[in-house]
Amino acid sequence: MFSEANHSLSVCDYRQSFPPNIPKPSLQLATLHFKLINKSSPKPNPNLVLTVIIIIIIHQPIIMDADLQDHNKLPDLKLDAKQAQGFLTFFKKLPNDSKAVRFFDRRDYYTAHGENASFIANTYYHTTTVLKQIGNGLDALSSVSVSKNMFETIVRDLLLERTDHGLELYEGSGANWRLIKRGTPGNLNSFEDILFAKNDMQDSPVIVAIFPNFRETGCTIGLGYVDLAKRVLGITEFLDDNHFTNVESALVSLGCKECVLPTEITKSSECKPLYDVMSKCGVMVTERKKAEFKGRDLTQDLGRLIKGSNEPVRDLVSAFEFAPMALGALLSYAELLSDENNYGNYTISWYNLNSYMRLDSAAMRALNVMESKTDANKNFSLFGLMNRTCTAGMGRRLLHMWLKQPLLDITEINSRLDLVQAFVEDTVLRQDLRQHLKRICDIERMMRIIQKQRAGLVHVVKLYQSSIRLPYIKSAMEQYDGQFASLIKERYMERINYLTNDDHLNKFIGLVEVSVDLDQLENGEYMISPGYDSQLSDLKNEQESLEQQIQNLHQKTAFDLDLAVDKTLKMDKGTQFGHVFRITKKEEPKVRKKLNAQFIILETRKDGVKFTNTKLKNLGDQYQKIVEEYKSCQKELVARVVTTAATFSEVFEDLAKLLSEMDVLLSFADLAASSPTPYTRPDITPSDTGDIILEGSRHPCVEAQDWVNFIPNDCKLVRGKSWFQIITGPNMGGKSTFIRQIGVNILMAQVGSFVPCDKATISIRDCIFARLRGVSTFMQEMLETASILKGATDKSLIIIDELGRGTSTYDGFGLAWAICEHLVEVIKAPTLFATHFHELTALAHENSGQPSGIANYHVSAHIDSSSRKLTMLYKVEPGACDQSFGIHVAEFANFPASVVSLAREKAAELEDFSPVSIVSNEAEQGAGCKRKKPSEPDDMAVGAPRARQFLKEFSELPLDKMDLKQALQEVKRLKKELQDDASKCKWLQQFL
Repeated sequence: MFSEANHSLSVCDYRQSFPPNIPKPSLQLATLHFKLINKSSPKPNPNLVLTVIIIIIIHQPIIMDADLQDHNKLPDLKLDAKQAQGFLTFFKKLPNDSKAVRFFDRRDYYTAHGENASFIANTYYHTTTVLKQIGNGLDALSSVSVSKNMFETIVRDLLLERTDHGLELYEGSGANWRLIKRGTPGNLNSFEDILFAKNDMQDSPVIVAIFPNFRETGCTIGLGYVDLAKRVLGITEFLDDNHFTNVESALVSLGCKECVLPTEITKSSECKPLYDVMSKCGVMVTERKKAEFKGRDLTQDLGRLIKGSNEPVRDLVSAFEFAPMALGALLSYAELLSDENNYGNYTISWYNLNSYMRLDSAAMRALNVMESKTDANKNFSLFGLMNRTCTAGMGRRLLHMWLKQPLLDITEINSRLDLVQAFVEDTVLRQDLRQHLKRICDIERMMRIIQKQRAGLVHVVKLYQSSIRLPYIKSAMEQYDGQFASLIKERYMERINYLTNDDHLNKFIGLVEVSVDLDQLENGEYMISPGYDSQLSDLKNEQESLEQQIQNLHQKTAFDLDLAVDKTLKMDKGTQFGHVFRITKKEEPKVRKKLNAQFIILETRKDGVKFTNTKLKNLGDQYQKIVEEYKSCQKELVARVVTTAATFSEVFEDLAKLLSEMDVLLSFADLAASSPTPYTRPDITPSDTGDIILEGSRHPCVEAQDWVNFIPNDCKLVRGKSWFQIITGPNMGGKSTFIRQIGVNILMAQVGSFVPCDKATISIRDCIFARLRGVSTFMQEMLETASILKGATDKSLIIIDELGRGTSTYDGFGLAWAICEHLVEVIKAPTLFATHFHELTALAHENSGQPSGIANYHVSAHIDSSSRKLTMLYKVEPGACDQSFGIHVAEFANFPASVVSLAREKAAELEDFSPVSIVSNEAEQGAGCKRKKPSEPDDMAVGAPRARQFLKEFSELPLDKMDLKQALQEVKRLKKELQDDASKCKWLQQFL
């Protein structure tokens, strides 16, 4: 599959990877350590690594000083006694909120206080030495000052990365402060100027509100959500189990960052699993009083927010019992009705859980769908690998959403695949379109700024520059004459023609070309064209006339003083004196008499003498007045143009959807065509028919690493034959990578992408469940497995890796066996079950003569008979693994020979003692092997079904209708039959 190698982490990622109990090193020291480790690649020198870690711990005080220098020197906390006392009085009145980090804007810097100050000191400065005190004695308040740059860093981390705190910003002085900005991970509106000033908006966060109603039959979930960036509302209601698996799928699918819950439910023990789900999904919980969860006036409120008729809204809301309460609480929490810019700009829809493949947080982690801070490079995640989008932010956000919402509709999947195929086959078309899309701005974000009335001409011009690219995009597509020409015409060209007609974007383009001075764009100036408005034109003419008069006066004065214009007599313009003449101190003695007699000397400095006269002063004052009037007129006209641009919001929203979709599909095509081994188009079949056949499949993220030479493998999940696959083999042999790559391939296919295979046929899956290694506790392992057993259907895909390792061998084996049987007999979903319990392979032979749908596979390894060296072959082959390689792996890790020898002896003793040895038919065993090959039916395979039959017959006896004598006779009969069958089966004999 792939060979282990040193991951090339960046220095910043490396610093973040330090355990919580070891302070992070300074940037300089981290760079040194990082270089030392990388120089010892592919295997770091343990002594070298240990030495540097010791240096880091010993020199921690020095490290902290270096870290503080990285963040600039801390601003001084400048408060006099009166200001300090006033602030303390105000601060004590603030309500307690453990999730709010409060900052106070002190113009040149920011401060945080109390627990917030300690949190910032420990989290961002990694030392408490930065803390200072305001006040004395019991009234003393811990405080920390933060520079502007550091404040912006903290805002980005809290709202975009950590997502476990909200943020509040106050403005004022003394005892008078007011809240001016509030932000949470789901509501970034107030801090957008900081968060996205230097980069694109990477994801569109969603706030969800949930109202759970517990009944004996289960829990009904009322759910509402709002995407503030896209101005979209959603509502739904569904039944859920006690693990809240449907809630988890909804949170993942929607990309939820924050969830509003009724405060009262925190007292209910039934809701603990719900909070666990929030934690797993990285969702911040915000509690609100139950009284806020009311749907009484919801239809009326939505009528003000939603575009179009109110009737469909009323019908949608009336279809649910509890969801309106959740949505009502959300409108109140997000304060949507308090901003008139929201009126008539929202859409609402029913969110159907069954519209997309369901993915829980475990599956997202197991398949590495989204980026992680610990990723060594962008190709470590599926999103990082597939994100080759060109538009500024829009395509990236859509890809984020698509990967969380794989399709179930075959028609739509194939439509996406058709477009990807067209772009793959026509390289010129693909490259041309990608070049044009690079010039498209983030239309969604520009329109959002315009609608919020925070825009300037720069935002309007960016939309204009994107609009004039559309004819080039259309022209590129017109050149395509392949088999999907009609689809491209229907999906893109007809929509572009509609959007660019004279009633839509052409009208907007005309508005900008008439109103904006496009010639000034080259100078970086965004101005209204003087010809756009008669008043502005008059002011411009007057301004130019005054400029000419000032220039004439400059020339006349130079002539009177016998000085060269612009060489010795210069004209300056400043905020202090306005227009003034200036000469050097060297020239001043030559004209001193005239200066004193005819001019007013304003200033004498090293750079020269500034002077004026009455005429220049009058002209300068008139000029300044005209300039102010011109600016005021410009401002009014800019506001008018921006308001007019806002009326094109629906057109630009449609354009954004069209271009971002095209961008993502081009990204899929670019990945498929540019990979060293090209991707292939999958054949998609309905979920109740067809098989899952992946020939020469690869893991897209693993093969993209520079240090990997990937070995492809086939996977054939065939109904009734190999629908349930048990995969055995040594650790590090590639089992985990193999089963993950199958899940990743299926997810990619249902998103509409080509897949890294030679050939692929995929029966659509409604859900991917994954239980992989790496979970910290056995309880968590069992909880995840319980979610699979309760949530999976025969249309799901199940991936399980190393189940049962967190407990004793016999308990773990028993659980694994029982879970396998339940999956095969009850759920009947295609399953890849990688295990270290080789005895599970007997399941394939349990129902002798009847097709069980269970097949054994193993990852191959080779042991050299002379050198005893273990070589991983990373090939998945039919049949069970006939031995455990644990001790060989220990040898591979350079264990001492005495330890390895003792391990072999103990393993042999335990094999003789274990139930496996009872199962084995020793006469048929080879001299050197205690395990019977699972490919032959053994005693366990025969005995286990017979034992189950006995228990079933016993449990079905109508004992309540029998007298004692009849009951004893029936039990005796069942026991005798079992004893007769046990005479031929040693496995059954151990129970008798």
